[in-house]
Amino acid sequence: MSGIQRIALVLTIIGAINWGLIGFFQFDLVAAIFGGQDSALSRIIYGLVGIAGLINLGLLFKPNEELEREPETETRPTR
Repeated sequence: MSGIQRIALVLTIIGAINWGLIGFFQFDLVAAIFGGQDSALSRIIYGLVGIAGLINLGLLFKPNEELEREPETETRPTR
């Protein structure tokens, strides 16, 4: 996983936590920290989380290298 994908994954997790807080407690953490939903900084954060979600969409279609790789057979010399 590249560095950009890791950053995108962290932002996506932050967005998921924020949506969970909104759904369960009607509390928007991003808006509370950055001055409301209409503030420029909040909108930037929302935008970054959205872009991160699109980047992580590619992870759904990325082949799992562990599943594709054939199991390595260990060959030991015979005595």
